[in-house]
Amino acid sequence: MRKAEVSRTTAETALTVALDLDGTGAYDNATGVGFFDHMLDQLARHAMIDIRTRATGDLHIDDHHTVEDIGIALGRALAEALGDKTGIRRYGSCLLPMDEALVRAALDLSGRPFLVWKVDFPSAKIGSFDTELVREFWTAVAMNARMTLNVACLDGANSHHIAEASFKAIAQALRMAVEPDPRAAGIPSTKGVL
Repeated sequence: MRKAEVSRTTAETALTVALDLDGTGAYDNATGVGFFDHMLDQLARHAMIDIRTRATGDLHIDDHHTVEDIGIALGRALAEALGDKTGIRRYGSCLLPMDEALVRAALDLSGRPFLVWKVDFPSAKIGSFDTELVREFWTAVAMNARMTLNVACLDGANSHHIAEASFKAIAQALRMAVEPDPRAAGIPSTKGVL
């Protein structure tokens, strides 16, 4: 049962994230931030991980706290659902084109959190969504899932395409990394622990 549900309540947000690593890519996301919901839907669909989010936050200030706190909860849920990581592939990568955009994502479910983010957006906003929040979200996910994540935009001119290609590339890499490895048993490390 590679499932988890994490709730987080602060003075700024109240939210719940539930996921199933062995799902079908089903999604049901309601964070109050329309573009972000669209990105979470893409993450679920392309990672083949069922994701359900519910959040209320201080959106009258801005979207920052909601997006970051969902990232924290999603990262924690991912770590919980993976357990000791027995039998997973551990690594994943993807080179993903979307129209003019091209994004490379690679990750390691190593237990050692790190983010390398080489993604620049040509505009500060996508609709009312601050593009800088894409990095904030993935920082929170990587730190709380305890994964190494490296993302680079190799080409792109449209901020929406770059953001969406980033989410889809990471989703494909995550799908690969969490899959059971039919040729391996145990922890995928010579250390014997991740």
